[in-house]
Amino acid sequence: MKTGRKSWIGQRKGDVATLGANAAPWIVFWNDTNGKRKEQNCGSGEAGRKLAKKKSDKLHAQLLTGTYDQTKAADWKTFRTEYETHVGARLSPRSKESIVKSLSHFERHAKPGKVASFTTKTIDAFVSARRDDDGRKGGDKVSPATINQDLRNLKAMLRKAKKWGYLKDVPDVEFVREPGKLPRFVAQEHFAAMYGAADAAKFPTGAGLPFTAGDWWRALLVFAYMTGWRIRECLALRRTDLDLDAGRAITRAADNKGNRDDSVKLAPVVVEHLQKIKSFQTFVFPWLKNERALWSEYATIQTAAGIHLACDADHEHTPACHLYGFHDLRRAFATMNAPNLTADALQKLMRHKSYATTQRYVNMASQVDKAVDALFVPEVLRTKAVGG
Repeated sequence: MKTGRKSWIGQRKGDVATLGANAAPWIVFWNDTNGKRKEQNCGSGEAGRKLAKKKSDKLHAQLLTGTYDQTKAADWKTFRTEYETHVGARLSPRSKESIVKSLSHFERHAKPGKVASFTTKTIDAFVSARRDDDGRKGGDKVSPATINQDLRNLKAMLRKAKKWGYLKDVPDVEFVREPGKLPRFVAQEHFAAMYGAADAAKFPTGAGLPFTAGDWWRALLVFAYMTGWRIRECLALRRTDLDLDAGRAITRAADNKGNRDDSVKLAPVVVEHLQKIKSFQTFVFPWLKNERALWSEYATIQTAAGIHLACDADHEHTPACHLYGFHDLRRAFATMNAPNLTADALQKLMRHKSYATTQRYVNMASQVDKAVDALFVPEVLRTKAVGG
């Protein structure tokens, strides 16, 4: 009987009529903080009644004092399936792939059970185990940046678990400290060398492409270097989103990390190069081969340009260690333009959600050099420098 209590026990009349009073189960009934009716079967007989009474007293006290935990019981596999289905459906293929990889690493190391049991210790134990994973290059361990990417994905997952009622509180997530290295970017002289060696590329070619592979690569290199677009944004640019007469291009929310459509004004030199690869293809930069082939052609151009970068990392070196990645073109855009643009303008052009993210891509070395050149020098040192 309820009698004003927050929870109560009883047996259903139908169960008693069918099974008898001794075999009918005792049920604990209560309304959660959202007013939703809940119940729990505690078994039959005197043992079932005592267990139901005990649970009812506990629930009554929790509901009365405001300490009731409304967290749903969900196992990891069920939650992961729901998360990948409902959240992953709204993401780009690359973002979804990143989340799946991070969750798989977490599952492999943490061996999670009930979602409600996740704590800061669970995350810390995962990070400790993840550090010992092999990196992409022989003899290398997984980088702090890669671990932090996993942690960002996990943190988003934990926040969603709380919203769905599977987790009472989001555990603290402590990110791994990353080495304070200057970001690598394509130097002007190396860009000039690549531009000049673009004819070394053999793809893309084929029927319906009224331009050479060299023209295609020169246009892509100039576009990426002068706009700061990510390589996938460049390749996703549709012909219908490019207005050469107005000198504008639209990057779509589905193709960029900023999650918004942006109309970008193009420099005349960019328009000039795009004019040379005009076609009736769906995309401005048609690429029919796989992604590996794209990187291979980019490497061919750099090798022909004589580019061989130093790599001081302690691992088994591969040819890729000594070449630029496509993202280094984007970093070059940020680095070259940072001294001449406002923070707001650079952030918008880079399509970052916060300027703090933009700053990580900006090479401050040139600005520091200018500051050092302007430092005060005592008269005695200036005299010594002039007189030898």
